[in-house]
Amino acid sequence: MGEQLGMIGLGKMGLALSRQMLADGHAVCGYDTDPVRMAMLADEGGTPLANAREVAENSDITFSILLKPAHIEDNLFGVDGIDKADKSGLVHVEMSTMPPAFSVELADKLAKSGIDMLDAPISGSHGAVDARTITFMVGGSEAGFQRLQPILEKLSADATHTGASGSGGIMKVVTNLFVNSSTALIAEMVLTGERAGLSHDAMMHCLSKGSVRGAMLDQLAPRLFERDFAPQGAVEIFVKDMGLAIDLAKEHDVELQVVPAARAMFQRAEAAGWGKDDAGRVIEVYEGKA
Repeated sequence: MGEQLGMIGLGKMGLALSRQMLADGHAVCGYDTDPVRMAMLADEGGTPLANAREVAENSDITFSILLKPAHIEDNLFGVDGIDKADKSGLVHVEMSTMPPAFSVELADKLAKSGIDMLDAPISGSHGAVDARTITFMVGGSEAGFQRLQPILEKLSADATHTGASGSGGIMKVVTNLFVNSSTALIAEMVLTGERAGLSHDAMMHCLSKGSVRGAMLDQLAPRLFERDFAPQGAVEIFVKDMGLAIDLAKEHDVELQVVPAARAMFQRAEAAGWGKDDAGRVIEVYEGKA
């Protein structure tokens, strides 16, 4: 028999996760400010509810994946936040990418209401949710992770307990540091090879056989060859996440060099009006189209 689960935030990731949770036999209720997304949850077999408090009241474990800290705080502590459900023993899983210190603050505040919060950001796109190839990095209590692990392991390729509260967020920021900067670097590599006369076939064959081979090359290079900018990870999200990496590094006396340079290219793409487009569009900044 499945669990009673609640999803707060029914964007591309939240809805995709809800769909897979339902497929695993869990009952899923959810809330989003967009009535269209609420209707989509109902179409998948979930139960839309009026606010985050109602989601908590009807769940044993709640999840949230939201874009901005203000959205998170409102759904956790607002007039109809989950802390108003008066449900001691509730486990809350915050999957949004945010500053790790902010995650620790949220967990401490929820603990006063008897709610055990884990930070469990995701590596992978919404398409990878459907393929169950995403990974979770989970910070928080060992007891909370043990409660959550059976659910996450079915949804993903891996779910790892990274340590204390906030450590999942740190791991996500470090992961994004590599992914975001590598996106800019692969765009540079592709464009330089093209301009110097290499064919796409030659580049892909040689790169995939040598030391450059890996998931980033396999996923991104073919889309850059075709200038396929179908949304996967938005430019504006890359700008935000790289800012988190720079801030985290400064907190620990690390002066990053590569990340700020790469971030500047995504900021130029954002300034060109491409903020909601796929981050691969940064190649057009290099081409002088921004």
